[in-house]
Amino acid sequence: MKNLSSAEIRKMFLDFFQTKGHTIEPSASLVPVNDPTLLWVNSGVATLKKYFDGTVIPKNPRITNAQKCIRTNDIENVGKTARHQTFFEMLGNFSVGDYFKKEVIPWAFEFLTSPEWLDMDKNLLYVTTYPKDTETQKLWAEVGIAQDHILKIEDNFWDIGEGPCGPDSEIFYDRGQSFNNLAEDDPENYPGGENERYLEVWNIVFSELNHLPSGKYVEQPHKNIDTGMGLERLVSILQGTKTNFETDLFKPIIDHVESLSDGRKYDANKEDDISFKIIADHARTVSFAVGDGALPSNEGRGYVIRRLIRRAVLNGKKLGINGPFLYKLVPIVGQIMESYYPEVSQQKEFIAKTIELEEKRFSETLNDGLSLLNGIIDSLHKNNKKIIDGADAFKLYDTYGFPLEMTREYAHDEGLDVDEDGFKKNMEEQKQRARSARGNLQSMGMQDETLMEIKTPSEFVGYDNNEIKATLKDIIVSDSEVESVDVGQAQLIFDKTPFYAEMGGQVADIGGIYDMSGNQVAEVTDVQHAPNGQNIHVVTVSSTLNKNDEYELKIDGDFREKVRHNHTATHLLDQALREVVGERTHQAGSLVEPGYLRFDFNSNQALTDEQISHLEKIVNEKIWDAIPVKTEVLPIEEAKKKKGAIAMFSEKYGDIVRVVEIDDYSTEFCGGTHARNTSELGLFKITSESAIGSGIRRVEAVTGEEAFEYLSNQLQLLQETARNMKVNQLKDVPARAAQLVEDNKALNRDNQNLKVKLTSQKSAEVFDKIEEINDFKVIANAIPADMATLRQMADKWKNDQSSDILVLGGSADKKASLVVAVSKDAQARGVKAGDVIKKIAKEIQGGGGGRPDMAQAGGKNPAGLTNALQLAKDVIKSY
Repeated sequence: MKNLSSAEIRKMFLDFFQTKGHTIEPSASLVPVNDPTLLWVNSGVATLKKYFDGTVIPKNPRITNAQKCIRTNDIENVGKTARHQTFFEMLGNFSVGDYFKKEVIPWAFEFLTSPEWLDMDKNLLYVTTYPKDTETQKLWAEVGIAQDHILKIEDNFWDIGEGPCGPDSEIFYDRGQSFNNLAEDDPENYPGGENERYLEVWNIVFSELNHLPSGKYVEQPHKNIDTGMGLERLVSILQGTKTNFETDLFKPIIDHVESLSDGRKYDANKEDDISFKIIADHARTVSFAVGDGALPSNEGRGYVIRRLIRRAVLNGKKLGINGPFLYKLVPIVGQIMESYYPEVSQQKEFIAKTIELEEKRFSETLNDGLSLLNGIIDSLHKNNKKIIDGADAFKLYDTYGFPLEMTREYAHDEGLDVDEDGFKKNMEEQKQRARSARGNLQSMGMQDETLMEIKTPSEFVGYDNNEIKATLKDIIVSDSEVESVDVGQAQLIFDKTPFYAEMGGQVADIGGIYDMSGNQVAEVTDVQHAPNGQNIHVVTVSSTLNKNDEYELKIDGDFREKVRHNHTATHLLDQALREVVGERTHQAGSLVEPGYLRFDFNSNQALTDEQISHLEKIVNEKIWDAIPVKTEVLPIEEAKKKKGAIAMFSEKYGDIVRVVEIDDYSTEFCGGTHARNTSELGLFKITSESAIGSGIRRVEAVTGEEAFEYLSNQLQLLQETARNMKVNQLKDVPARAAQLVEDNKALNRDNQNLKVKLTSQKSAEVFDKIEEINDFKVIANAIPADMATLRQMADKWKNDQSSDILVLGGSADKKASLVVAVSKDAQARGVKAGDVIKKIAKEIQGGGGGRPDMAQAGGKNPAGLTNALQLAKDVIKSY
């Protein structure tokens, strides 16, 4: 077996399948594009769904890739096991309706065992198969796997619910008895069991069935191959390491962490080296995630990054590392991965700065979390309780980043335990919420055999034509090809078309289809790309359409014109954002409609008013400069080198690309329709800016007529405001508004001062009425006041020590409020404010609670206050 570096192994895998006619698909961004079912790209096949479900037919049905992935569903196992990681690489080879078992099994065996490739000992390989899949079992035997190394296991069937599924075959490598961590008779001591000896290397899925909503399984029209080989595991085997963390993918990071620690040294055989592993894993994950545009935040992907950084920081503290340090590991990650992922090194300054800021922010949060934990511990001690509530432990984990084990350690130091079952319940509820929000993470649609089989050539000629004559080549009704259609919904493919199919954020054209006499026979409501690339027209038919007849296709010219203008505006805005916000700003989505445009970009900070004005000024100046908008079709490498063209939002491009150039200001790859000259846009105005997700902001804007109407409406609102303010000139509105704000603040201050005086007067009256109940001095009164006033009075009572017990009722705005306060002496005799409030709150149709010394309740029945006060007295009598 060869001893190779991780870079050599990755390259060898891709080279091997390239010799088998596969196209190497570059690793996609970790942030999924146009896939709301995924939080992260989490497998090699995730970015290839469109090929497997038949939405798009690839140019080459044989594909191979090394795909960076993130999975955080079992984050708690990272560092505790030999191979759990949140970031990993999946090597894969894929067949989209091309080869199948007879090809892929011999290839897998060849790559693993051939002296030209990995040169593994075939006698150390085991394979698991689905019991009914006798063909796979036979093929493994034919290539040279011994019969007693071919296991039949019922679990070897890949099925995620509705959609593609089928049997699979896993390949295991026997690392030898020295790695055996189980007794010989342990039921898990076999290839496929939970053990350290037999390590899974590769999984080959034979995707041959469709799992229907009815539960039935039917054969797929096109059978596919989907394989996955974890690079980190493979490297561990070839480099002979105990775990993944001693390989060249992790060890340089761990070595640097050693130098930052208080003298600790990593040893794979020591249990307390979990922190080293966690830091090394999380450093890789956050470096790549931030590099791909995901930024720390409180939701979605940003929350995952924030959580990983915090876990790393806490584990750094366990190694004696105080202060920000994770950002220092970014260059190390970049160096390790540079041969295939140069983007980390290219962006190391930005990535490091982002992580460092988050580390500093966490230092403040950590102190808040410790304050909360100390408060919880003090409360438990005061009340002679021994267990930290599961909900509190989860809050410390979820909000402040405290791992359960950290809370447990603090608790044990104080002689306390943690309700771990309650913690797990809260954790599962959060996971369920996340699953419900995202849907099926592995979802994949079923193939549309009819559309996949249509290979009729169709040419888009809409860049230069709004209407043409074309021949109708295919009619699809209810997923079947027909010769003609008289009425209703249908899908049509013509030999050529002026209708733009929705792509790259630009909406599809609308318009009509006419017979040669000029009569409209169908309305085009949408246009999409068919699996083989044709523009497929979604139409409502009003008169008979026949296959192979000629028709006139006319787009809605006004609709297209406005879309063209807004699309050009997105290019200008894209470049302007890079100037105003920073070069690292990149597009994260867009929508180009006739009435407006929206543009999403990566940023953790809202645009300021000054930045918005600057953006508008830049774009409008380009409009007023009347710059010609040029388009050119070029080989992709020439477009990159000579033109310096950049890609818009992770689109996939072929060998030949269309370049849209606006002077030397903006040069983009783009297949959309555009204005001929920037002057056609007329005017540009940003209408809104907002956050739409973790680290993603959205700008909405209008051009031309819509921009004029927007500004006109804003002017009307300003004029109406001026009239209401009794201001004669619009320029005086800001000063008048500022004066009104100051006047309002002064009135509020006066009002608050009056409330304070009234509260003092009410206090004097209320606190004079003291009753003796069961040897307690009790003040129990109801007044017309809100909860804030009652709390103020309770604070004054506490300072004055006016009685042993205070029970106040208040009514305001048709709501009832209750406050109970109890002195230390009364508490010592068993009176608890929280207990009293719970018993009397029902009288006002409400609920509440609090501490032994202070509690409150709110309700919707002010009429019940008298009964509540009387009930409070009765309760006090019982002590």
